[in-house]
Amino acid sequence: MQTAQESALPMTQPGSQPETGNRLILHGVSWATYESLLADFQESNAVHFAYDRGVLEIVAPSAKHEEPNRALSLFVDLVTGEWDIEVRRLGSTTFTRKDLSKGFEPDSCFYIQNVERIRAKEEIDVAVDPPPDLVIEIDVTNPSLNKFPIYAAVGVPEVWGYQGGRVQIFQRVDEQYTIVEQSTVLPPLTSTILTQFLEENRTLRSPDWLRRVQEWARQHKS
Repeated sequence: MQTAQESALPMTQPGSQPETGNRLILHGVSWATYESLLADFQESNAVHFAYDRGVLEIVAPSAKHEEPNRALSLFVDLVTGEWDIEVRRLGSTTFTRKDLSKGFEPDSCFYIQNVERIRAKEEIDVAVDPPPDLVIEIDVTNPSLNKFPIYAAVGVPEVWGYQGGRVQIFQRVDEQYTIVEQSTVLPPLTSTILTQFLEENRTLRSPDWLRRVQEWARQHKS
């Protein structure tokens, strides 16, 4: 089976030119600088940050990035609603582990299995609290920072990765991610089903797409 580390895009090497446009990768950035940037942009959704042992990625999400992100997030909302599953949606909340020198802001994230453990918490510390059960990762540019080692270190059990028009499901096994066909967080969802509905989201009228998702969820409610 192929691992996420093998399939993910490599990050830029020190001394290489950062990508122009919506994504910037910097090397040799201190944790203090990372924390300062988080504080400066605390009330803004204009940029997202990821940090891994001195490597900082800064992303300004584009429409090309946000459209699949919002569609997958809405898909989770619709399906869990039809299946009567409690969910806590934390969007692009900042999660940091200073002891690991890692931090990230997912495109979208959800607490599902562990929702009861963090239900009453306004602030979540992944050094003591569980990480999100599901993270959505949209990668429409190249190069980009490989965030799977960050997610693995923090303990995120499942990631839905979108790249090249396709959704893949990654599950954490032995501190790395393996590509699988079916979700364990929300079975019986598969990468094929997710990709299909994401493709239909671009061609169908939004009310028709919403009904299609809800009808599918009702038919597959266990």
